[in-house]
Amino acid sequence: MATMEKIPVMSKQELMDHLGDGQYVLEFMAEWCPDCNFIKPHLPEIEDDFPEYKFLQVDRDQNLELFKELNVMGIPSFIFFKDDQEAGRLVNKARKTKEEVEEFLRKLD
Repeated sequence: MATMEKIPVMSKQELMDHLGDGQYVLEFMAEWCPDCNFIKPHLPEIEDDFPEYKFLQVDRDQNLELFKELNVMGIPSFIFFKDDQEAGRLVNKARKTKEEVEEFLRKLD
């Protein structure tokens, strides 16, 4: 089963350097967030269903600057990057289900 890499504290430039070429899905979350904890048990399955993407987790409380730089307003949020460029985002204030996240991922590329 896949294990999502947790991103340490970093700036947007450091994040872009970290991503490099490839396809990445960043999940923006916080430990105290009920909606984040709602989707959390489904994340390993989602990762397994989309092996073409590398999944990274960004903790809001540790990365407030990065949240501001990327204009992330709500959590959980999912942002897709392809070769250093943002190519899609699932950002809203609603609780997200496994089906909604997977539908978002299927529409990418």
